[in-house]
Amino acid sequence: MPDTRLSRRRFVQLTAGGLAAVAIDPKAPAVLTGAKKLPVVIASGNGGKFKNGGDRTCVETAFAMLAAGRDPLDAVIAGVALNELDPGDLSVGFGGIPNADGVVQLDASCMHGPTKRAGAVAALEGVRTAAAVARAVMEQTDHHLLVGAGAQSFARQVGFTIEADLNTDASRAKWIEWKRKIDPEHWLAPEKRSAADPAAREAFRAAADRARWSMIASGALDPLHAWGTINCNAVSAGGAVAGVTTTSGLAFKIPGRVGDSPILGAGLYVDNEVGAAGSTGRGEANLYNLSSFLIVEEMRRGAHPKDAIVTALRRIAAATVEPRLLRLDGKPKFGLSFYAVTKTGEVAGAALYSSPTAQYAICTENGAELRPLDGLLGEWQA
Repeated sequence: MPDTRLSRRRFVQLTAGGLAAVAIDPKAPAVLTGAKKLPVVIASGNGGKFKNGGDRTCVETAFAMLAAGRDPLDAVIAGVALNELDPGDLSVGFGGIPNADGVVQLDASCMHGPTKRAGAVAALEGVRTAAAVARAVMEQTDHHLLVGAGAQSFARQVGFTIEADLNTDASRAKWIEWKRKIDPEHWLAPEKRSAADPAAREAFRAAADRARWSMIASGALDPLHAWGTINCNAVSAGGAVAGVTTTSGLAFKIPGRVGDSPILGAGLYVDNEVGAAGSTGRGEANLYNLSSFLIVEEMRRGAHPKDAIVTALRRIAAATVEPRLLRLDGKPKFGLSFYAVTKTGEVAGAALYSSPTAQYAICTENGAELRPLDGLLGEWQA
C-alpha cells in the first residue's frame, strides 16, 4: 500500500506558487490520512466528542449502523442527530449559538450518492434536528432547498415538533455576553438596521464583528469554531456514499443569514462514483469557491483527498483579499476546514490553520479516533 502521509516538504511544494500575497508556514505538520478500510466514517472534530448522554459519538453511531448493513444516509443522519440534540455542542441544533436577535436559526443539507438526490433547509427555526428535515425535503418534495418560515411549515406538515425557542441557558448566556460587549452608540434599533442607509448597516456590522472578536480574544468563543457546524460523510462496505452538514451558523449572525452548509457544492458535495467532501468554518469564503465540489472534482481526476483539500485551501487563501478579512500578517483571519473521503475509503482532513482544538474524527473497523487538522498556513494566531 502506498504511503499516505504527506511530507512537510511536499506540503510546502503543493502550496507554493498559488499564494503570492500569503506566506506558507514551512513548519506546518503533515496532513494525516487513513488507510483504505470500508466501511468508513469521517466527520469534523465534534463528531468524535459529543455523545448526548449516550455511549457513542456521531462517528461511532454512524459506523455501527454501516456495519449492520444500514444505508449510509441513515447512518450519517443518525450520527449528527447526537450533536444536534446535545446542548453541550453550541455549534449545531438545540442550544446552538443564536443570531443577533437571540433566535437559533439552523441550516442543513444531505446528499445520497446512490440515488443522486439531495435536500436542504436554511434559516429553520424551532426544530432541533435540521438534518432530518433536510432529508425530508429530499424524500418528500421535488426541491433541494426550503428556507425560513416555509421550511418550518414543511417540517410541521411532515410531523416534526416545532418548539418556540431552541436556546439553552448556555447559548442564551453567550448571546447576552455578546450584547453587552456591543457599544451602545453603535447598537442600532431594528428600524435603523433595516433602513436603506448603508452607513447604518455598516455601523451594525462593524459593532457586531468587534464584539464577536472580543469574545474570541477572551476565550468565550473558539476562534476556529465561531462559525459552528458538523459535517459527516460515510462510505458503506459496498461503496455507497452519503454525507450531511448541519449547523446553527455564524455566532450572532444577521437574522436570515445563510452560510455554506445548506448549499450543495459548498458545505457538502457527494458523488457516488468518487466520494464526498464537506466543511466547517467561514461559509462565505467557502461559498465564493464552492470548495466541496472542487475537492470532489479533484478526487475525480485522481487526486488523493489530502491533495484535493490543499488545492481548495490554496484557492480560498488566494481569493481572500479584503483587508477586513485579513490579519496584520496578510493571512485570512478566519478558520475553514474540510473533510473528504473517496469511494475506496481514503480519508483526509485539513484546514487553513491548525490549533490544539482543531481535529477531525474517523471511525473504521479499528475503532474511532480524533486526528489533528493540519494547517495550510501554520498554527492559528489572533
